[in-house]
Amino acid sequence: MNVKFRLILMNFMQYFIWGAWLLTIGAYWFQNKHWSGAQFGIIFSTMGISAIFMPAITGIISDKFINAEKLYGVMHICGGIVLACLPLVTNPTTFFWVMLLNMVFYMPTLALSNTVAYSALKRANIDVVKEFPPIRIWGTIGFIAALWVVSLTHNETSANQFYIASAIAFALGIYSFSLPKCPPLLAKIDNKTLAGALGLNAFALFKSPRFAIFFAFSLLLGAALQLTNAYGDTYIHDFAKIPSYQDTIAVKYPAIIMSISQISETLFILAIPFFLRQFGIKYVMLFSMLAWVLRFGLFAFGNPAEGLWMIVMSCIVYGMAFDFFNISGSLFVETQAAPEIRGSAQGLFMMMVNGFGALFGSFASGLIIDHFFTMSNGDKDWHGIWLCFAAYALVIAVIFPFVFKYRHNAALEHAIKHA
Repeated sequence: MNVKFRLILMNFMQYFIWGAWLLTIGAYWFQNKHWSGAQFGIIFSTMGISAIFMPAITGIISDKFINAEKLYGVMHICGGIVLACLPLVTNPTTFFWVMLLNMVFYMPTLALSNTVAYSALKRANIDVVKEFPPIRIWGTIGFIAALWVVSLTHNETSANQFYIASAIAFALGIYSFSLPKCPPLLAKIDNKTLAGALGLNAFALFKSPRFAIFFAFSLLLGAALQLTNAYGDTYIHDFAKIPSYQDTIAVKYPAIIMSISQISETLFILAIPFFLRQFGIKYVMLFSMLAWVLRFGLFAFGNPAEGLWMIVMSCIVYGMAFDFFNISGSLFVETQAAPEIRGSAQGLFMMMVNGFGALFGSFASGLIIDHFFTMSNGDKDWHGIWLCFAAYALVIAVIFPFVFKYRHNAALEHAIKHA
């Protein structure tokens, strides 16, 4: 198999694992187990907790000690074992600890998959900015495929979703050992400082104003991503409580409706090189923030019947909201950071988005929803919830252009010209 196809297969399975449960775990939690919303927010925080330290640690290990593709494989095999244990859990406290262990193994693989892909493409003399988005698009297709498999087999509220994810995790773990070699480059450098000896070189990026601001907004947008992941599917499920909506397609197959978001991603991923070339990273990031405002705002006024078009439009703009920051941000880090700290730099980006950002989003949203948007009978005021989230995204979008003063440097301009 050629390099591109091998990386396509890796990305497909990487996001299939996540898609098999990420958007439907809320339905499993509320509709099957009937556990509380506050406890659910804590469960979703496991992604943030693990991403605070694990991507950075595995990035250091892959930069300095072990081939990234081998570490990647080990993490997926361990994660597959833990996923297979989740259906055995019968109380929310134990579920938290088991899910946290699963996330300890899974979250680093998001950054490691980028590290492996960038290394393999560069070693094959393939343009990263031009060729990575069409490869990464297959991750989104894998996510969509998982959603459809879980939905069409009626496993949205079933523990089977975890068994499906576990099987693919085992397959990817074994496959990873056949991926192109991604050896540690930092080990070849004579490190005279303690930070260098410990593999902490990438943390020096925080000294750069442009990186410090970039990472700060990565955190804030990571919180926005967490909100839509945690509540999108169960929001549509809740319409089943209203008789006039019970027989609508959206209520019967909410995961399929939500998968429109991932279908939209496939289009916006391919548009990234063009938008970076035409507008630059600053405005591409701003477009992402404005898209989050629309994502939440359309949810606030939509419904599964005459307002279905708003839900569908919300799912379409999600593609821009997600891709224009997460994938463009990853490319930004790759073109700005030195090759020998590639893994650590990607780990830092993941730490801010899926670590501190996700943790902030989980705890804050859980508390806000329970205190301000949960009625006496336990029902949620989804209109108010989504408007609150839209206001949050709007504030970020208004502030961002005034504090992020960065312009392309020569490295990024050169890369984009070849896209």
